[in-house]
Amino acid sequence: MSPLDNIKCFLLDMDGTFYLGDQIIPGSLEFIEKAVSSGRDYLFLTNNSSHNAPFYVQRLAKMGLNVTKDKILTSGEAACAYLNRVYPKKRVYLLGNEFLKAELLEAGITIDETAPEVVLIGFDTTLDYKKMCRVCDLVRLGLPYVATHPDFNCPTETGFIPDIGAIIAFIEASASRRPDIIIGKPYSGIVEAALERTGCAKNQLAMVGDRLYTDIKTGNVNDMMSILVLSGETTAEMASASPIKPTLTFGRLYDMVPLL
Repeated sequence: MSPLDNIKCFLLDMDGTFYLGDQIIPGSLEFIEKAVSSGRDYLFLTNNSSHNAPFYVQRLAKMGLNVTKDKILTSGEAACAYLNRVYPKKRVYLLGNEFLKAELLEAGITIDETAPEVVLIGFDTTLDYKKMCRVCDLVRLGLPYVATHPDFNCPTETGFIPDIGAIIAFIEASASRRPDIIIGKPYSGIVEAALERTGCAKNQLAMVGDRLYTDIKTGNVNDMMSILVLSGETTAEMASASPIKPTLTFGRLYDMVPLL
């Protein structure tokens, strides 16, 4: 028996797992083809809330994979699902760019900068000091405070740029509060959204990614199989030294094909 026999859907990280920068990792398309032909499904999961699903649809198409937006779940979309479930019809102050704003509007969420009832922060690539002052004021007032994901840095072709974790740290230093809830990997909010999207049970899902502290931890703490691929951030040496252990480890997605 293959250890993947019970898996019905792969939750796939993107950068470092399916592609690196603008280049697809060799064998990624073949993995998708084999997964689908074997009766399995897949869903891309990304913590990056500075882009939305249509952006990733276009990006994947350039790499040879044509998908509809329902195959992509961002931390922004998962945050929208959480807001609609826990704070229905509440007015939201958004610290985020136009991509995240579009996700909120599509989800029917009212964005209100003047008299909001909830604060949502994302990876805001249009951040300025005026926005930071405003969000700190609102957090200080005690409004419910939600963050899309926890990442401190976002990898780029030239290194790293500050991600939402750095914004959270700024707000905490000024307003003495951390988010009431963080939605993205490795937290349960994005997993709950994935369960609803796929219709699968947790034991039918495998979280696949190249980062131990987000992707692999997501699987481990949410009772799912975790699969590490060594095609991105994590090396074999790093995996060996880390207390976070995956269920399975492969060099890249393609190496799973014989087990499907």
